Amino acid sequence: MAPDEKHTFSYLAPIPTYEEATSSRPSSPNSRLGPEEISDDAERQGLLDGEEQTAPRGNYAAPTVESERSSIDSLDGLGDDEEAEVRREMQEMDIEDPADSDSNRSLLSYRFKRFTSFTNSLPSLSLPSFRRFLPSWRLPSIDWQALDNNRAVILGRLFGIMIIGALMYVLIASDIIGFGNRRNMYMFKPDSIRNYVMDGLQESDNIPKYLQRVTQYPHIAGSEGNYVLGEWIEEEFKAGGLSDVHMERFDVYLNYPRKDGRRVAITEPEDKVWEAELEEDNEDTYVFHGHSASGDVTGPLVYANYGSREDFEYLKSKNVPLEGAIVLVRYYGTQGDRALKVKAAEMAGAAGCIIYSDPAQDGNLQGSVYPDGRFMPEDGVQRGAVSLMSWVVGDVLSPGFASLPGEKKRIEPSESEGLNKIPSIPLSWRDAQHLLDSLQGYGERLEGDWVGDPAVEYWTGNADSPKVNLKNIQDEERRQPIYNILGSITGFETHQKRIIVGNHRDAWCTGAADPGSGTAVMLEVIRQFGELQKQGWAPLRTIEFASWDGEEYNLIGSTEHVESRMDDMRHNAIAYINLDVAVSGTEFHAAGSPMLEKALKNTIARVANPGTNNSLHETWDLLGQSLEGLGAGSDYVAFQDIAGVSSIDLSFQGERFPYHSCYDSYDWMQKFGDPGWTYHKAMAQILGLLILELSDHALVNLDLPAYAKALAGYIDKLDKDVNGELPDTNNEQGKLDVQSLRSAVEILDSTAARFNDFDNEWHSQIFATGGFESSLMGLKRLERNMKLEMFDKFLTDESGLVNRTQFKHVVFGPQKWSGYDEAFFPGIRDWVEVGDMQKAQEEVKKVADIIIAAAQQL
Repeated sequence: MAPDEKHTFSYLAPIPTYEEATSSRPSSPNSRLGPEEISDDAERQGLLDGEEQTAPRGNYAAPTVESERSSIDSLDGLGDDEEAEVRREMQEMDIEDPADSDSNRSLLSYRFKRFTSFTNSLPSLSLPSFRRFLPSWRLPSIDWQALDNNRAVILGRLFGIMIIGALMYVLIASDIIGFGNRRNMYMFKPDSIRNYVMDGLQESDNIPKYLQRVTQYPHIAGSEGNYVLGEWIEEEFKAGGLSDVHMERFDVYLNYPRKDGRRVAITEPEDKVWEAELEEDNEDTYVFHGHSASGDVTGPLVYANYGSREDFEYLKSKNVPLEGAIVLVRYYGTQGDRALKVKAAEMAGAAGCIIYSDPAQDGNLQGSVYPDGRFMPEDGVQRGAVSLMSWVVGDVLSPGFASLPGEKKRIEPSESEGLNKIPSIPLSWRDAQHLLDSLQGYGERLEGDWVGDPAVEYWTGNADSPKVNLKNIQDEERRQPIYNILGSITGFETHQKRIIVGNHRDAWCTGAADPGSGTAVMLEVIRQFGELQKQGWAPLRTIEFASWDGEEYNLIGSTEHVESRMDDMRHNAIAYINLDVAVSGTEFHAAGSPMLEKALKNTIARVANPGTNNSLHETWDLLGQSLEGLGAGSDYVAFQDIAGVSSIDLSFQGERFPYHSCYDSYDWMQKFGDPGWTYHKAMAQILGLLILELSDHALVNLDLPAYAKALAGYIDKLDKDVNGELPDTNNEQGKLDVQSLRSAVEILDSTAARFNDFDNEWHSQIFATGGFESSLMGLKRLERNMKLEMFDKFLTDESGLVNRTQFKHVVFGPQKWSGYDEAFFPGIRDWVEVGDMQKAQEEVKKVADIIIAAAQQL
């Protein structure tokens, strides 16, 4: 059915009985077969096999060649007597139709009329053979005299047809009669659907069952465990009523640890010789860094705090030699991205990098550790990838294009800007404390921000520090298959347009919070939507669900998916909703494009905060929270920053947990993460309602005025970060003039206000007509939706960021040296970062022009 057709419901005829269905005549009291008609019914019964066959089939004989030939020849013509009879009947018909009085009319046309008029003579009718006409065929002649004689009648009829056609056009165009052009907008009441979904998710106890299944065994990207888990999720997609469920394969660069290929050991002096245990007590997978460089290096140990560039500059100012050193840094702090810690160490001249979990940020100084509390135990290790996702995202050997099987353009690992060149490895506090103790007396003793556990002395180290051997020999697979799982609910109005919901499947161990909580929530929402479909519901727009592989290794699965379908993404993807660590605490957070702010607020106004009597929206207001900006930490990156698809990331966060450790388990979640599973249910309700907000409102719920308001705030932050507290007005040397950006946003703001006038017009008409939408209004609505869907895409620049051309969005994108933090105007900030203010000013002008052009598209 066309999207704008009026839904009509006709009376359904009763289903015929078996006897009626096989009978030769319609079922009625007067249509029962008598004995004389048994042969016709028996012929139908003869199509059935079995003992119930009543008509004998022995009298049937296949036609011979002679009989078939004679049957064909009998159609060649009519006998003389029959032709005379035909001519008499033609004369009689001429009396009834004076406009057709030509006595030389074709016998073939007459025979057709006779056939349609006298159906009872069908069995005995003989049609002429076309073979007799082929040799002498010629264009038919026109009797101009007959046309001239009936000119008035013909013109009158043509004029009448024109009048009727014009009248029908007016009636249809004005929707006085619709022929399906008007659609009832309220076939399913929106509130009823929302309540059905919310109640079903609240009453269900499936989420812990899903999570228990997901965390049964380790499932690292590209491993057999993750493939098997993917097969199970594929079956759950099908069981939930999704259509077009399939696996999507990419062949990508991955590395895996060897049992005896890793080592951290003090090799000298003799009295300090020692070797780290490396593995966790609760070992399910080996400890390693994804995408780390292979190597076996030895050098003096140096402690470099959080591993930021500023930390290395400080060490240089203290004359601590870094060339050839093995650098020990801790997670979190002023450089949150572990890959950039390694890159900073490499740029400082280090030979290798060790990253450990300090109890001040991630252990007993935060609170009780597992199994008695939520925090990382002293033997716990935070794994993770050290590929430079803010430089190259996705498969590091195919930047900007998809790693499809058989792809020939892939580069070598040594050529990739996304890989560090020095080996690295993660370490537990238990092992790292021994290294810190070995540094006492070497270099300078540290205080303040450089100190983690106050019970331990922190020293910088120097050229005489103990020598440490760091070995990381691994298996490197350049074409390791990974598999995304995809399935959808097809929209009935604009099925090509879709809302995409994604959660990655791969984990460094069993991954209860990361990413199992998101997987369990998504599966439960799919199940609930499957129940809704059984009631006859379908969304206006398609909803596509995805289980990504390879997220932990540089967001590979989602990025390759986007790059393989870039044109389709830019034309048809409306929004992307991301789940990752869906539940690890009790505080609701959302980061995303301002286009989705209104839909989000509508959603959380309906969902209760499990810890209070308030809605989540009320809690947000009380805490002064709002929609945060996106960084580069999860699968939304390719959608928002590359394809320009409006994206949002949802989570319940809390204090730290055993992130990327094997202690992130089902038992941890059940005891400390979400003991009553209430926050998982709340997240499922948020996800379900947000999907409905975006997929099942006639006016797609994207918020242009909120975007304009948010951009103004982003500009203020840029101004403050670059120019200081006071706005710059004179563009003094070294200052950045952002006035052109402010002017562009003012244009967007006024355009957005005018654009939103249509929404009021549309609602007025729908209410005035009792829920019916005219064809003209429907076309305007679809055009309005399309422009809003495209707005974030209008803010992309095909040339991309300088030296980071994968990233196309001019507002959202990772900062080059801040992968996880929210970031705005990355191109401008890149030039400021390197101190080229002239280029930064040129970038300001370019971004302002793009914003104005996007506003004009509306």
